[in-house]
Amino acid sequence: MKLAILSRAPQAYSTQRLLAAALERGHRAKVLNTLRFAIDLSSEEPDLQYRGKQLSDYDAILPRIGNSITYFGTAVVRQFEQMDVYTPNTANGISNARDKLRAIQILSRHNIDMPATAFVRNRADVRPAIESVGGAPVVIKLLEGTQGIGVILAPQVKVAEAIIETLHSTRQNVLIQRFVSESRGRDVRALVVGDRVVAAMRRVASGDEFRSNVHRGGTVEAVKLDPAYEQAAVRAAQIMGLRVAGVDMLEGDEGPLVMEVNSSPGLQGIESATGLDVAGAIIDYIADRVGFPEIDVRQRLSVSTGYGVAELAMHAGTEQIGKTLGELGLWDRDITVLTLHRGVSVIPNPRKHVVVEAEDRLLCFGRLDEMRSMIPERRRRRARVRKLPPEAQDL
Repeated sequence: MKLAILSRAPQAYSTQRLLAAALERGHRAKVLNTLRFAIDLSSEEPDLQYRGKQLSDYDAILPRIGNSITYFGTAVVRQFEQMDVYTPNTANGISNARDKLRAIQILSRHNIDMPATAFVRNRADVRPAIESVGGAPVVIKLLEGTQGIGVILAPQVKVAEAIIETLHSTRQNVLIQRFVSESRGRDVRALVVGDRVVAAMRRVASGDEFRSNVHRGGTVEAVKLDPAYEQAAVRAAQIMGLRVAGVDMLEGDEGPLVMEVNSSPGLQGIESATGLDVAGAIIDYIADRVGFPEIDVRQRLSVSTGYGVAELAMHAGTEQIGKTLGELGLWDRDITVLTLHRGVSVIPNPRKHVVVEAEDRLLCFGRLDEMRSMIPERRRRRARVRKLPPEAQDL
């Protein structure tokens, strides 16, 4: 395998470990500076220039895209994708993870448990937003913050309002998040590779500091995760479109609460804490996928007029529950079921005798109008009763 590690920090621990792991396994690998690429859109075939010369062929890339170059870096990754070069983390996945608000919106849509979060811009909406996440104390996060920078714990509502007003005045976007008191000063980082957690550590804050980041003086220790934490980490990474990710979780009273999914997780802390060869696991996964890459069926199969790929959710209470796939008449309606997703299990190419259960998800290819007719009427949101101030009761 010929691998390109996209990184602006060739001497960084993570970059060096990944390079060494690839070379030790007999692969050809190079570290390429992401900013030295030029995207060539003038020819019939997508191409890239590197340092002013045409780039040679690579089997795979491993993006290590920093916050400061997200836009250009993801454009380079996207071009590699157009050239059919394998990447474990797609450009779309990196973009999703890098935008904290977008990441929370995506994860919340897929029933991933997270601390209650609100995002507002108008000053009048700040206090109701604080109340909606459970009241003070609250955590205030800059959308662009990293390594614990821009994360503030506000002990009272008035303090939170003052901080948010100040940040808004400087054109900063902030999230308002519930403070999970039971996990104060501690969180878990799970390193996901493919469909499994290859290593996990607990980060513990120093002294009175509530942020557990190593860059803030936190310490790390190896931890054996419960299955619920492993499942939450793998699902969060895959929902974001990442096959290599660091998933940060709080240990809530009722289980894992996902805080963040990192598309370029550092390896030094977790390898030091666990003694595991995480870099090697990443390289082995990429080498395995180069021989049998995943494809985006939505792009590859949605080329015929009237045909496409869709996911059909089987909600409780609908008429499909309890019937077999054959009884649903899918094949007669020119619909082929590619996979059936049931919880964390995947049933490829399910047969007609399989009985549909509540919350099953069917990934199908076929006639779009037929699949559209199977989607139940959209469930309306139930209005939440909230006591309004007198001046707003006539709205």
